[in-house]
Amino acid sequence: MSTELKLPDIGENVAGGDVVRILVNKGDTIKKDQPVLELETDKATIEVPSDQDGTVSEIKVKEGDKVKVGQVVLTLDGGAGVKTEDERPKTEAKTEDARTKTDGVPADKEKEKVVDIASRSKPAAKAAGEAELAAKPDATESTPAGKVGAAPSVRRLARELGVDITRVQGSGPGGRVGAEDVQGFVKTAMTSGGRGLSQGAPLPDFTKWGAVERKPVSNIRRKTAEHLSGAWNTIPHVTQHDKADITSFEALRKSHGPAVEKAGGKLTITAVLLKVAAAAIRKYPQFASSMDGDTIVYKQYTHIGMAVDTEYGLLVPVIRDVDRKSVTELSVELAQLSEKARAKKLSLDEMSGGVFTITNLGGIGGTSFTPIVNYPEVAILGVSRAVMEPVWAGEGDGFEARMMMPLSLSYDHRVIDGADAARFLRFVCEAVENPLLISL
Repeated sequence: MSTELKLPDIGENVAGGDVVRILVNKGDTIKKDQPVLELETDKATIEVPSDQDGTVSEIKVKEGDKVKVGQVVLTLDGGAGVKTEDERPKTEAKTEDARTKTDGVPADKEKEKVVDIASRSKPAAKAAGEAELAAKPDATESTPAGKVGAAPSVRRLARELGVDITRVQGSGPGGRVGAEDVQGFVKTAMTSGGRGLSQGAPLPDFTKWGAVERKPVSNIRRKTAEHLSGAWNTIPHVTQHDKADITSFEALRKSHGPAVEKAGGKLTITAVLLKVAAAAIRKYPQFASSMDGDTIVYKQYTHIGMAVDTEYGLLVPVIRDVDRKSVTELSVELAQLSEKARAKKLSLDEMSGGVFTITNLGGIGGTSFTPIVNYPEVAILGVSRAVMEPVWAGEGDGFEARMMMPLSLSYDHRVIDGADAARFLRFVCEAVENPLLISL
């Protein structure tokens, strides 16, 4: 008996992804929980396991394909999963065919009911929203390569709502786009700052001036762009700048660094800032909150994200319970998560649940920058390169050469006032300058 192996639910709000690598071949005997393919989602690359034993009789996808949750990826012989279409009892198939004839209505005579997103508050909107898509496409209809399958009325709806229909993921046969898909796309876009809707005039024809090259946007890059665009459009950003004197820290790092390295980590300013930020959040809890309509949600845990630059794009692994861990423990965990990020081995859980984010560009350079808040968080700390600067030491002492590190704190002005942001950042600077303050 042949069975179908379908792409399982792979995480909250993850509808599918791109096939990066097929891990099995036709004829292979596989076991339950054995990885069968690598899938790149919006957040990470994950291995998809089989949910049954069997022998691979057919591989339904290839590298580079976009697949959705519930889509068949393999056919197995000797498994115990869902029967294939060809093996259903004929009576079952006939019953379904009869039901199709009874329920089916010619597409050109059907009345399509759609929801106008802009008028959901009207009484009629509820009834319209509950209506099924009337234009049901024939499952055997083919769609030319590179084209989007959709009824004319659905295309008209997309144009009226300002949606690029090629960006809508269809839920119909063969990926066909229905009215409910367009409505869902608009609802998601509106709740995330309008990203994905048509914006501005189309680009000019750049080939008139020279050669160009087009490359598809990776899932991670696309998701980063959408997320940051939504955050920028939603949050009224303000950035506070300050400098921390890390001269004493540099001496501390040189004396205690070898011990941390023996534990498997590296004593960096980032590890110290994780601990300092956790202490600052305890003192100023609004920095670990989220805006929810007319209420503010204060989180009672201290999970902090650390932005990691990878060749695939920006990833933000989250370190749990930072306030309960030592700097050495944080150094080890930071090194492990950073390595997993660069190898695209982070799980979705390892990138979720953060209340605050730190992004460090000091290893590259720069004197300051304006980081974008990682929504739904309300603040993010940016770190720039530390340099030796002359600092006034007082009358009689003159100027001293000190190692000064620029810090930039971007925050959501709906939740955090400028004075509180200045106090928060000053606390961070003083704690870095006097590490004993952390324990006090």
